[in-house]
Order: sequence, then structure tokens, then C-alpha cells
Amino acid sequence: MEETQKQGMLYLCATPIGNLSDITGRVLETLRNVDIIAAEDTRNSIKLLNHYQIKVPLTSYHEYNKYDKARELVDRMQNGASVALVTDAGTPSISDPGEVLTNMCHDAGIKVTSLPGPCALITALSLSGFSARRFVFEGFLPSDGKTRREVIGDLMNETRTTIIYEAPHHLKGTLFELYENIGDRNIAICRELTKKFEEVKRMRLLEAVEYYNEHEPKGEFVLILEGRSRRTIKEEQEKDWADTDINEHMKLYEEMGYDRMEAMKKVAADRGVSKRDVYRDLIKKDSVQEQ
Repeated sequence: MEETQKQGMLYLCATPIGNLSDITGRVLETLRNVDIIAAEDTRNSIKLLNHYQIKVPLTSYHEYNKYDKARELVDRMQNGASVALVTDAGTPSISDPGEVLTNMCHDAGIKVTSLPGPCALITALSLSGFSARRFVFEGFLPSDGKTRREVIGDLMNETRTTIIYEAPHHLKGTLFELYENIGDRNIAICRELTKKFEEVKRMRLLEAVEYYNEHEPKGEFVLILEGRSRRTIKEEQEKDWADTDINEHMKLYEEMGYDRMEAMKKVAADRGVSKRDVYRDLIKKDSVQEQ
């Protein structure tokens, strides 16, 4: 009877984001025992492996070969190889191509496990002091102009804390774009996380624009934007509606198919008043028009 080939496995290994001591014993044991380590940048990962005297073969897996190399790695795992995936720093699949390989493994029925550890977005969020109950991770903002404007525009009324990654040579431009499009907002600017010159600056966006116009950005940055308060958004929306004629406001909802009573409820909610107030204003308007 022919022996069944044992299938390999994919290990997603979180590595330090700066301080080489921030690595778990489980990750080190796995890196020493897999058949191959797939690294986003082998020149960067070899420093970590040399530090811990790990001699396992490295292969390059990055943004520009992620599909072809993923198929190659899946084939090797189907033939019994165990593969560890590491990013330049932090947790694989977070702002790196690891998700492609992970998806292919799931589709091929290959077992995948994650070995947790450092992650820049969580480290920065905890340092910021802003609300961590609800947050959204944007990673690096799109470089395409139209898509970038749309993403930044969506942040205008974002009530959750927002996390953005940025490189030093783009920081000034990004801070100005944020200020110009979403207004002044509290921001925590985190750089060189876990390293010797780790720094967290909490300020307003306008202050940040002015500060980095005078100080050249150095290091990798994580930006934590405080979310807008729901009350502020509601007040602004109510103010906008207050400038709209109440009959025009009613007409808007009636043309959408709402009956008069439902339309009055919608108008009252938009304006932050009671339905009785809306009814009274409509009667008053009608009386004025009849005179």
C-alpha cells in the first residue's frame, strides 16, 4: 500500500518592530524548525536570524512576486514542507503581501497558524491614549490621487480612532492633506516604536503641520487620529438643515416615497427637534403663504 504524503503547514510569525528582544520563544522555536522561511526582505530578516543563530534557508516573498512565489510555496507545502512567513517587522499580512499566501493556503486546504507578537498599529494605539474601544486601520494611504481623496474624505466624519502608517518622506504632505480635508483634529504621532529614540507627540493637526515644516521627519511613523464626536457631527448636520426651507426638506423625503407622517419624523430627526415642532412650522408656513 502506497504511503500518503504528509502535507506541510504555514506559520505566520510576528517579528520585532524595532527591539530585537521583542520576539516570543514560540516564534524562535518555529523559525529554527521549519524547512524554509519566506521573508519580505531577506536582507532585513537575515539580521534577525543571525542575531539568534538561525540557519534555516531564506526565500524572498514580496509585493512584486507574491502570486508566483505563493504558488511555488503552496506546492512545496503540499509536498510536505513547513514554511514560516515573516514580514520586515511586525505581524504578517498587516500592510504586507502575506494575505495572498495565506488565502492560497486556505484554498488549497493547507493548515495555517499565526504566532502572535509585535504589531506597530496596536503598539501605537495603546501609546496614544485615544479611545481603543472602536478603531479603524487604514495602513498606508493610497497613492492614486482619486482613491486617496476618497479615503481621506471618508475620515471627515469618522467617529472611530483612525490608524495610518506613513514614511518620513511623505509625512509633511500627508499631515497637510489631512488638515486641509478634515480640519483640525487631535493626533498622536508615533515614531521609532520600541527603539532607542521612540517618541510620541500628541498635538492638533495644525500644530503637527507647523512642527514638521520646521523639523525634518526621521524614522517610520504611525499616526493616530482621534475620532470626531457624534455630538459635533449631529450639531453640524442640524445646523445645515436649519438653513433649508422646511417645505423643501419635507419634499425631499416625500419624493423618496415616505408618507407625510414618516417624512415629518425624518425631518424632525435631521433638525434635532420634535415632530410637533415640525408640524407647527409647516402650519405656520402654510398660513403665511395663504395670506
